[in-house]
Amino acid sequence: MQYTHSSYNEVLMMLGGALLAAPIFKRLGLGTILGYLAAGVVIGPILHQIRDGEELLGVAELGVVFLLFLIGLELKPSRLWSMRHDIFGLGIAQVVVTGLVLAGFVLLFGLEEWDGALIIGFGLALSSTAFAMQILDERGDTNTRYGQRAFSLLLLQDLAIVPLLALIPLLAEQAPEDTTSAFHDFMVAVGAIAALLVAGRYLLNPLFQIIARTGAREAMIAAALFVVLAAAMLLQMAGLSMAMGAFLAGVLLADSSYRHELQADVEPFRGILLGLFFMAVGLSLHLDVIFSSWLTILIATPAVMLVKGLVIYGLCRFTGSSHNDAVRIALVLPQGGEFGFVLFTASAAAGIFSGGLASLLIAVVTMSMALTPIAAALSRFLLVEDPEEEMEEDFEGAGADVLMIGFSRFGQIAAQILLAGGREVTVIDHSTDRVRQAANFGFRIYFGDGTRKDVLRAAGIERAKIVAVCTHGKTTTDRIVDLVQSEYPNATVFVRSYDRVHTLSLRARGVQHDVRETFESALVFGRETLEELGVEPDDAVAISDDIRRRDVARLELQAVEGLAAGRHMLHSAPVKPEPLVRPKNQMADTDEDV
Repeated sequence: MQYTHSSYNEVLMMLGGALLAAPIFKRLGLGTILGYLAAGVVIGPILHQIRDGEELLGVAELGVVFLLFLIGLELKPSRLWSMRHDIFGLGIAQVVVTGLVLAGFVLLFGLEEWDGALIIGFGLALSSTAFAMQILDERGDTNTRYGQRAFSLLLLQDLAIVPLLALIPLLAEQAPEDTTSAFHDFMVAVGAIAALLVAGRYLLNPLFQIIARTGAREAMIAAALFVVLAAAMLLQMAGLSMAMGAFLAGVLLADSSYRHELQADVEPFRGILLGLFFMAVGLSLHLDVIFSSWLTILIATPAVMLVKGLVIYGLCRFTGSSHNDAVRIALVLPQGGEFGFVLFTASAAAGIFSGGLASLLIAVVTMSMALTPIAAALSRFLLVEDPEEEMEEDFEGAGADVLMIGFSRFGQIAAQILLAGGREVTVIDHSTDRVRQAANFGFRIYFGDGTRKDVLRAAGIERAKIVAVCTHGKTTTDRIVDLVQSEYPNATVFVRSYDRVHTLSLRARGVQHDVRETFESALVFGRETLEELGVEPDDAVAISDDIRRRDVARLELQAVEGLAAGRHMLHSAPVKPEPLVRPKNQMADTDEDV
């Protein structure tokens, strides 16, 4: 009972530490991973409240197992194929070259033998997915060209942990009592992987299908945990890593119709166990080694980040990235990663190098993580004006009945109708990427800024019968409308409106033709929904037409009396097709685009 009570106290301390440290570090912009590490250091090496950090690591490694399973679930073959060049070309090159370069430095300075140098080099070659993706998300750069390349590198690094973990047993010395040959161990491992692949191909989907039919939610969760742990244990018994088994199980289920259900079931366990793992890493740190080697850590951390950044920059440039994109990628990914903790801890446990060296390496990785926001902020000082983003404003052949400004999704659809009607359209857009993409699909559009008078004149506005303003930003749209109305007052202007308030603003400017970008599509959506619910198509069309008439009348009233006018025209209860009766209840105008 005393042992159980003590165990409860340890669990409470770790949960309390996580509750305090994770939000604070997240708020400081350092990420929850460093928060978990700090909580573990305070609870263990500093306050000595928990002394068995190494034992906790054995349980906490299940967090890594579940993380690898979820990574496998995301790797649908179609997604891998679309990013294959960056993932398997640039990604493999980055891990291999960076790992070998860093391992070479370790050997050069005589810090470790070749086997330990390999683990250290490749462990430091991995970056932090959590930190890098957080920076990309905060900047809104996840879907940019450099953001996608950075994500591809991170994805390959996440995959690389599987063979790196499998490498540890091969580099570790065999136990004296192990009488089996290396070939025998290899064949056992191959057989285990083959068994897992066969089970995943023929057993997993039928298993989840049977359980799903029962409707037992708890049984589905139990099945998900069983699959992850069984696959992990199978490969561990074959001499490979548990993480590799979980990863393969995830890949096998990536195309399953139960993928999202599995992801939702496993995610909570992954989160809490991974946090526990990082806390256990902090608990097992040797602070005496860190304090005695503080100068080494201060020198090694920026050195590792510099070498890693230079290698990434060079490889990105070699594979076609611009200078700016290569700089951004290099300064987003120079830090060590959370999988470095996994690799160094497992290597120390296998006897490849000492626990003190593992603590030193973990300290270097932790310091590099803390310096990542600073490194990413420095990128703007190394950027130059990118010539690839400049395009010559060449309007040769321009001049048509319709001058369209802006060729995003709204303009593309509108242009299709005009072209199908036999009308010529001159399109200008200020996005170089959009100009190039449109050219790939056979469209001829011109690069130019629609807010400039000289660009509009060169694009043939004086010959155009209609100016179609299809830009998606309200501010940009208003600037173009004001310019056209002041310089070309006789031009007929059609404008893409953002919402109801924008429509009223445009009409106050004298614009006679505007369409809210979501209004007609919402009418079609609602009409088709009614039809699916059993309403006759003619009745659904009548209802849709009535809503359109009400909207026109409301806009005319609001243009005179203000946005709050016309509330009585809104429906707040189901209506009958014809005759349409005004509902008794009225609903407040809570949505500006209603």
